[in-house]
Amino acid sequence: MEPVTVHMPGYRVQEYTLVLSPHEDLRQRIAGLREDFSSKFQHPSSKQLKPYISLVRFSTWEMMEEKITQSLQIIAMGMMPFKVELKDFGSLPSHTLFINVVSRVPVLHLVKELKQAQRIMKMKAGDKPHFMEDPYIPLAVRLKPWQYEQSWADYSNRQFTARFIADHMLLLKKSTGHAWQIVRRFEFQNLPVTTRQGSLFNQ
Repeated sequence: MEPVTVHMPGYRVQEYTLVLSPHEDLRQRIAGLREDFSSKFQHPSSKQLKPYISLVRFSTWEMMEEKITQSLQIIAMGMMPFKVELKDFGSLPSHTLFINVVSRVPVLHLVKELKQAQRIMKMKAGDKPHFMEDPYIPLAVRLKPWQYEQSWADYSNRQFTARFIADHMLLLKKSTGHAWQIVRRFEFQNLPVTTRQGSLFNQ
């Protein structure tokens, strides 16, 4: 007899990422930079990147999604909106160019708060969510050596400045072979949430 494959609801593995998203005008400005990069350095995939600052990436069972969103909501309720400053460009030799986030302290404070929920961001004990300790907005990734060398020689001398108020974060997910989809938007409300710690650790 042929083995029977059972697809149990909720047991599908999903890839998630939590991000900060700039306002629309800045997103369009970054999209223009990527269009320019794509045509100049023959790198069409740079146009497909989203203009987000990644905070944490993880994979877990889809059935954990509701519990994760509840925890992230509690964290967001206690967060105060903050200003994000962007300036010039940086690189990860020899494959990535990005826009620098120079106001790192408030972003890293948020990342620290998110670590309270890391217990439910993994499928088993050995798994570790990837928390971003060096925040940036990617301009181009997975570059070939010649693309990296030529583009970094150009962008290392370019100037770029921008800022936006981070007043929310977005949870995105991606099933195998699919594009990122927004699961939930979490507003930063700066509320005194007295039940915050208890709600996180008693779930």
